[in-house]
Amino acid sequence: MSNRALRILIADDQHFRRMQIERTLNQLSYYRVAPVHSLEELLTLVEYACDPFDLVIINGNLATDSGFDLLDFCLDNPQLDHALIYDSQRFLPIPSNRRHRIHACRAELPDSDAIERLMLYVDPPLYKTPRPDIQWLPNVRQGTWSVSPT
Repeated sequence: MSNRALRILIADDQHFRRMQIERTLNQLSYYRVAPVHSLEELLTLVEYACDPFDLVIINGNLATDSGFDLLDFCLDNPQLDHALIYDSQRFLPIPSNRRHRIHACRAELPDSDAIERLMLYVDPPLYKTPRPDIQWLPNVRQGTWSVSPT
């Protein structure tokens, strides 16, 4: 089950892209999503946020004209737990010790599979699904659970 309290920020100058990403996140049961359309809006929200954002999804081209370094911003900002930078004109060399927090995607728009894989890093499952070949039965005598293969 997904953590419905995750705070997610989407930054892209094109409304259609923001809505596509937000719709994908909603289909995965993430609803605390804030879409913004400019780098300035992104910086303002991150700077003045009371709590850190669990994930920020950024179009890398937002910072191309200004020369702003998105990678450094995402790596060094305590207000961001995870980041996905997509549609970047240049390759972003991410340090290997930070790859669990920062992800890069060259695609113009991350597809639903890419976002679903990303969310496994951001919101890992709390437990593994029980194996279908094992039946969990209560042990009535001891008041505990025992495993009996089927």
